[in-house]
Amino acid sequence: MRKSKWLVLSLVFAMVFVLAACGSKNNGDTASSSPSASSAAPSASASASAPASSAAASDQYKPEDGAKLVVWYSASERALIDDAAKAFKAKYGVDVTFQDVGPDKSIEKMITDGPAGVGADVFSAVHDRLGAAVQAGVVLPNDIHGEESTANNTEKSVNAWTMDGQLYGYPMSVETTAVFYNKDLIPEAPKTWDEVISFAKTFNDVKAQKYAYMWEVGNGYWSWGFFGGYGAYVFGKDGTDPADIGVNKPEGVEAAKFFESLKDILPIKAADIKADIKTSLFTSGKLAMNVSGPWQTQEFIKGVKNLGVAEYPTLPNGKSMMPFSGVKGFLVNANTKYPIAAKLFAQMVSSEEYQMKNFELFGSLPANKNVAASDKVSSDPFASVFLKQFDNSTPMPKISGMNAFWATHEAALASLWNNKADPQKTMDEWAKKIKDSIATAK
Repeated sequence: MRKSKWLVLSLVFAMVFVLAACGSKNNGDTASSSPSASSAAPSASASASAPASSAAASDQYKPEDGAKLVVWYSASERALIDDAAKAFKAKYGVDVTFQDVGPDKSIEKMITDGPAGVGADVFSAVHDRLGAAVQAGVVLPNDIHGEESTANNTEKSVNAWTMDGQLYGYPMSVETTAVFYNKDLIPEAPKTWDEVISFAKTFNDVKAQKYAYMWEVGNGYWSWGFFGGYGAYVFGKDGTDPADIGVNKPEGVEAAKFFESLKDILPIKAADIKADIKTSLFTSGKLAMNVSGPWQTQEFIKGVKNLGVAEYPTLPNGKSMMPFSGVKGFLVNANTKYPIAAKLFAQMVSSEEYQMKNFELFGSLPANKNVAASDKVSSDPFASVFLKQFDNSTPMPKISGMNAFWATHEAALASLWNNKADPQKTMDEWAKKIKDSIATAK
């Protein structure tokens, strides 16, 4: 009995020792191990080993052996990627190759190229197409650096890259629209739409092509500020419920009434107001106020001697306009052979350091809170205004149903603007077209 007892105890101690050794070996391997090349999602070991604080994730994870990356980004801003690629090569020994695919086209291209194995490992995109990317299964979650991204960037920019509680994107920059104005034509930007209308009555000269205020009226992106300011919405539940279409609710109809009334101070057909026309009139001194985005700031500084920018004027209902806004960021291809390396690069290039460089090089507005609060950004008379307007904006809905909005906006707005069509009927028809388009896409 005594001998059996000691034998059993010996076996128990031996098993404990073996299990402890195995556990130690697994924990040590996880930090440097990688998911299989064919996996469309992070491996169980990678997810399980994510550090409690993701701020140190880049030190705990290493690129896969033999990793090399391809990044899609705009050619006009390639300098940023080249800089990050050099830093990444120096830190990890991984080569990064650039390809010219802009953020406005990247998700559609990834839906085709990703599963075929020819998509970039990391790519820049705009948040409004995130739903389509997630639905197609072509992007990986921002899991390793999720806490860091959430802590360092504004809540609005993080929410823009989140679907069903999961963060996918690595926020990089934000953008919305505001009102550039020529101070030689109008010393101060009007605070209300009543002031805009009063000024237009004294300034406009249609024969001489002189106008007080102009925006691309037939485009839903540029005109949504009126609707958002009246409390209208495209989809319910913060833009996530395609069954709740809100354009024809009372708020949308009220906005439509005011929107179409403004043709009295801008008597041009919707299709005839284009970005290049606005720019030409503005830089030639024939347009006092031009609605545009931060991407034209440098162009306007060169073209308009005494330039200013202001937030949108207040609506007749006393509320602020709520324009659409976009958040640019990086995503990781779900079919990449090197998911750890790709995530490490996405985090590096979207970090505080590179968001500051992005602002310095191209004037891109940072999503990072520290960069936005820095003296360099907060003291900039243009960037600071656009960031304030971003705070008072509506990030474009990112569900796939938004395709139906973009497929139908021009016809509805043109009808209101060109024909001063019945607002309720027009908005009802628009809502029906959105609903039908969503149903057809299923």
